[in-house]
Amino acid sequence: MNNNPYYGPEGHGPYEMIDIGDLLLEDGGTIPNCKLAVATHGALNAAKDNAILVPTWYSGTSKIMEQVYIGAGRALDPAKYFIIVVNQIGSGLSTSPHNTGGAMTGPNFPKVRIGDDVRAQHRLLTENFGLKSLALVVGGSMGAQQTYEWAVRYPDFVKRAAPIAGTAKNTEHDFLFAETLNEAITTDPGFREGRYGSPADVAAGLKRQAKLWTVMGWSTDFFRANRHKALGFESVQAFIDTFMTGYFAPMDPNNLLSMAWKWQRGDVSRNAGGDLAAALGRIKAKTFVMPISHDMFFPPADCEAEQRLIPGSEFRPLASIDGHLGLFGTDPQMLAQLDANLSELLATRVN
Repeated sequence: MNNNPYYGPEGHGPYEMIDIGDLLLEDGGTIPNCKLAVATHGALNAAKDNAILVPTWYSGTSKIMEQVYIGAGRALDPAKYFIIVVNQIGSGLSTSPHNTGGAMTGPNFPKVRIGDDVRAQHRLLTENFGLKSLALVVGGSMGAQQTYEWAVRYPDFVKRAAPIAGTAKNTEHDFLFAETLNEAITTDPGFREGRYGSPADVAAGLKRQAKLWTVMGWSTDFFRANRHKALGFESVQAFIDTFMTGYFAPMDPNNLLSMAWKWQRGDVSRNAGGDLAAALGRIKAKTFVMPISHDMFFPPADCEAEQRLIPGSEFRPLASIDGHLGLFGTDPQMLAQLDANLSELLATRVN
C-alpha cells in the first residue's frame, strides 16, 4: 500500500468515501469493505426521481466530470438534478490497487469487471440514497460501458441512458489497443511485476503510454488542423511532454492496469449467455447513443451497430476532430452538441 499524493481531495475533491460493505466479484474473490469515492451535486427532490448517475472513465475522476459536464445552465444542472458521480473501483480514489492494504495490495488486487462496478453502484444508490430509479445514467468511454451495463442489468431502474464514446461490448480491435497501453507499462524494467516503489520508477513506461494515447486519443485531423496550438502548445512534442505525459506521469501503474483489464472485457452480453442482441434488447431506458465522429478507440460504426439493437434508441453522433479525448472538454462546439442532446433526452417523457 502506498500513499500516492496525486490521489486525494486536494486534486480531485470534494468527495465522500462511502463503505458499501463486502463486494463479491464476478471473477472470484471479494473486496472487503469496498469503498466508493462519491461526489454529489444538487439535491434529491421529495419524489426521489431527479437523480442522475455519472460513472467515471479510465484514468479520470469525478473532478473532470464536475469541471467539464456539470454546472448551472448546463444539461446536468445541479439546480434541477441530484447528480451522483461515482469513481470506478481501481480509479485511485475508490478502493484501488495502490490504496488497499494487506493481501490485495498492488499487483495482488483482484480482477474487477464492469458488472462489479455497476452492482456496487446499485448498492450505493439503493442503500445509501434510497433510490428506486435514475432519471439518467450518462458516461463517456468506460463510463459508457458502465452506462450500458446499468441499462441492461437494471432495465426498470434506468429511465434514460446516454453512453458517450464507448461500446456495450468491447471489440477485438479495441482490446488490442488497450493491450499496447498495458505493455507500455509492464515492459518498463522499473515496473518489477507491479512491485515498484512509486510511479517515478515506471516513468519511461508511463511516458510511452502517454505517447500511445496521443496517437490514438486524438485524431489525424486534430494534428492536421494544429489543434495542439489552439490548446496552447507550440509543438506536438511540447504537447506530448507537458500535457499528455504530465497527465499520466503521477498515476499509479497498477491502478491503470486494473481499469484497463476491466475496459478490455466490457461486455453486456455476459448478462444474456453471450447473446448481445438479447442483452441490448432488454433495455427499457430511452437511449441516445453518442459516439464522437473522429474517435479511433470507439468508432461511430461500432456504436451504431449496437444502437440498432436497442429498442427505441437514437443514434446521435457528436462531431469533433478532437476524437476520443474530446471527452476532456477541449471542443466547446462538441460540448454544446452534447448538452443539446442531453437536454432533449431529459425532457423526453418516459414510463
